[in-house]
Amino acid sequence: MQSLIKRLTQGSLVLQILIGIIAGIALASFNPAWAKSVALLGDLFVSALKAVAPVLVFILVASSIANQKPGQHTHMKPIVGLYLIGTFAAALTAVVLSFAFPTTLVLVTDQSTLSPPEGIGEVLHNLLFQVVDNPVNALMTGNFIGILAWGIALGLALHRASDATKQVFHDVSFGITQIVKVVIRFAPLGIFGLVSNTLATTGFGALLGYSHLLAVLLSAMAIIALVVNPLIVFVKTRENPYPLVLRCLRESGVTAFFTRSSAANVPVNLDLCKRLNLHEDTYSVSIPLGATINMGGAAITITVLTLAAVHTLGIEVDLATALLLSIVSAVSACGASGVAGGSLLLIPLACSLFGIDNSVAMQVVAVGYIIGVLQDSAETALNSSTDVVFTAAADKAASRKA
Repeated sequence: MQSLIKRLTQGSLVLQILIGIIAGIALASFNPAWAKSVALLGDLFVSALKAVAPVLVFILVASSIANQKPGQHTHMKPIVGLYLIGTFAAALTAVVLSFAFPTTLVLVTDQSTLSPPEGIGEVLHNLLFQVVDNPVNALMTGNFIGILAWGIALGLALHRASDATKQVFHDVSFGITQIVKVVIRFAPLGIFGLVSNTLATTGFGALLGYSHLLAVLLSAMAIIALVVNPLIVFVKTRENPYPLVLRCLRESGVTAFFTRSSAANVPVNLDLCKRLNLHEDTYSVSIPLGATINMGGAAITITVLTLAAVHTLGIEVDLATALLLSIVSAVSACGASGVAGGSLLLIPLACSLFGIDNSVAMQVVAVGYIIGVLQDSAETALNSSTDVVFTAAADKAASRKA
């Protein structure tokens, strides 16, 4: 028994997750009723990640900044630059694929009752108010922009505190990190529950009617993950990017795909950065920041679905408008987490560039919810894994120059 427990707790987490995925598919195929009954495992795992992530980020950021040595650099400027370049490149790739393989929709009649933002100003307004959110409320609601702002502020305030005070924050940070490691070890069981329930509840039959739309969406995300991101990493590091990119997709993207939550995947990414031997002062800030502004997958979703509506209505689009759509999608994607409903509710904003009525745009949003079982999963996997890819690339580039 002790040997079995040791093997489970110290064995390959990726292999165990793969076994969980296969077991979930098998259970959903042979007994959907039982598959739905194990949904509790998935719900508990996602809830545990969401519960520990805000506290972990707040303490880790505050501790890292408070304990930062004079002259130590965090390389945040190049990381933010990579985030913005990657998001814009994703939107541009989506535009190219949407014109190469135009998609038309049979718009549904049921319209969502959710309210999309009325413009870029509202998106930025929401982001600014997230920054000045009450710290307790930010922790309770998982507002990572607010958590990051308060963590940085507290870290700077404690930068000149006594060594004993700094050590307390360091010890608390270590303790929470240990809790996160325990939660992550339950990932195979959690993903087993998520896969079983998803397949038993929705299946993939409803997605067949939108196979062309999904093919364009997933192809754009695959190109970003396997071509564009590696190219950006190569330019930054002058090294073969694929060992890093594939490891991040395997160890971050897989869990993000099934949890469908960038916030829930923050602890997973922080743990991966630690195992990649990156500087804690850098990744403790860049990972939660990336979970908010590094949204290449969201930019693809907004662009592809908007242009699908454009093609359905027979609207002509010139090059300048397509480029403007890429910019709007990239900026909107950076604020996706600040709007209820995420990237899908920013589609009406992009549709307004082409004069598409809001009632029609909201039907496109409804289509997005139908394909969300794959679209949202792939989007989150791309967003979350890219956070680690770009953080590691900037860290490696800085180490090479040193």
